[in-house]
Amino acid sequence: MVRALSILATAVSLAIVPRIAMAADQPLSPPIACANGLIGGINCMPTKNDLKNSREAFERGLKLHKRERLEDAFQQFDEAARLNPQNIDYLRAREGLRARLVFDHIQRGNVLMSQDARLRAAAEFRAAIDLDGNNQFAQQRLEEATRVSIPALNNVLPAPLAESTEIHLDPIESRATFHFTGDSRSLFTQLASAYSVKVQFDETVQPRQVVFNVDDVDFFTALNLACKVSKMMWAALDMHQVLIAADTPANHKQYDRMLLQTFILPAHSTPQESTDLVNAMRNMFELRFVSSGQTANTVEVRGPAPAVKACAALMEQLSNARPQVMFDVRVFQISHQLTRNIGVHIPNTFNLYNIPAAALAGLAGQNIQQLINQLISSGGINQLGNSALSGLLSQLGGQQNSIFSQPLATFGGGLTFMGLSLDQFAAALSVNESWVRSLENLSMRAGQGTDASFHLGERFPIMNASYAPIYNSPQISQVLGNQSYIPPFPSVSYEDLGLNVKAKPIVHGDGSVSVQLELQVRSLTGQSDNGVPVISNREYKGSVTLRDGEPAFIAGEISKTDTLSMSGIPGLGAIPGLNQAMVNNTKKEEDDELMIAITPHVLANFERATPPIWISER
Repeated sequence: MVRALSILATAVSLAIVPRIAMAADQPLSPPIACANGLIGGINCMPTKNDLKNSREAFERGLKLHKRERLEDAFQQFDEAARLNPQNIDYLRAREGLRARLVFDHIQRGNVLMSQDARLRAAAEFRAAIDLDGNNQFAQQRLEEATRVSIPALNNVLPAPLAESTEIHLDPIESRATFHFTGDSRSLFTQLASAYSVKVQFDETVQPRQVVFNVDDVDFFTALNLACKVSKMMWAALDMHQVLIAADTPANHKQYDRMLLQTFILPAHSTPQESTDLVNAMRNMFELRFVSSGQTANTVEVRGPAPAVKACAALMEQLSNARPQVMFDVRVFQISHQLTRNIGVHIPNTFNLYNIPAAALAGLAGQNIQQLINQLISSGGINQLGNSALSGLLSQLGGQQNSIFSQPLATFGGGLTFMGLSLDQFAAALSVNESWVRSLENLSMRAGQGTDASFHLGERFPIMNASYAPIYNSPQISQVLGNQSYIPPFPSVSYEDLGLNVKAKPIVHGDGSVSVQLELQVRSLTGQSDNGVPVISNREYKGSVTLRDGEPAFIAGEISKTDTLSMSGIPGLGAIPGLNQAMVNNTKKEEDDELMIAITPHVLANFERATPPIWISER
């Protein structure tokens, strides 16, 4: 189509150029301003103001053409060509856009003609003729649109066939008030005359005295109330005639309009769901004839027309695909541990003991008599050689956990030779800090009313029991002797560590989502009890209602533990400043944070708002 327009515009330009050339050979008339000359005339002298206005009009036309405002763009191009008809670009743009507008009007007219909208199609063809008066195709289509069509007589159905449609009563649209006491036949006769309807009575109608008082009701409301009062039923004979009969099963079977319709059951996942749907149809609409169809997942229903139509409306609503929900679950977990030990340990304990007795215990009685004799004969510790004492103490101090390994001071002599040991002087300056940040992000998709489970983590084995043979048994001894014993496998159970999610969504009519959610976060604590690891467990179970795309933090836990300990000489810990330098201070901090966020997204499109279903008697 673009190529056709370009060819047409080129043809128009070629047709215009010879005219300009021919006009140049002819004698020119006195110059006339283009703004005051004839429309489309080329024997004019454009003024500076005309050139400026034509250029501005052409630029406005280009902008309008880009914005697809073709009618306005054509007017601007026509104005530019009128003010400066000697500019071939203005003429080419105007004639090219004219051809496109004519083509668009004809195309829209053809579409309207196919839709039998003749008046609107004629308007489109007239617009095309206004732009191009010599377009014969547009003139022909205009004649077809304005031609009066004569309907074919052979398509008229015979009167009996034309009237063989479903019968509906057509009373006058009015409201009436009744205060009646008397025979039931007279009641229906008075009611029918009030709404310009004829009434006929079946032979099963028995006279019954009734009292009927209603105000401002229409025909069908009054007729149904009268049937309930008199225990009658009605059936339409034609548009203005009604039959009244006794309300009996035989009359219902004879006069009620029965329909037979086959339904395709909505999508279901289990046979039980199919059975529940059929039972719902049978119980809600009191349908007695419900049977399986000729194909799978179909059911045939036969019953009164109002009940079958209401059942069809319900099946249409249930045929919507079950909505699906995408869950975006995020688990944030932060763990912080800090251990700080700062201070000085001053010796604050001492041990006083008898050196000979301690040496006897340390040397297990070896050469202890020589040590005692040497100490007694020498007259005490002062006369004992330093080298002998140092050798003795070094020998005793080399033993593991010996009291002589501590700093030692001695006094006394002979059997009263005593020793004094003090603990060591120590300074502590240490910090141990650890951070653990964990982000677990998962996406899971679940259908309406179905459970969806997700596990992120590992399965950790835990030994429950092991087996050991009884070695004093002859059979076991024989097996062990020939080395053919094969130990049995131990009993092991597996625990799911990590994140466990179980969700069941229900989408409501307003677009909100109710979620029955179960979350479980399990991990090892790093401790064990008799070789069995200790597992930390954090669980959430509940129901939450969220809108589509609304994030929510549904669970959270913050635990913080601070431990402060101080050790040293009594009194120094209470003095500010000294309690930091002369006392050993230990501080422990543990911070744990857990937050769980969930965001539902409804994926499947469905009709959330369903119209009510009414079961009318007629």
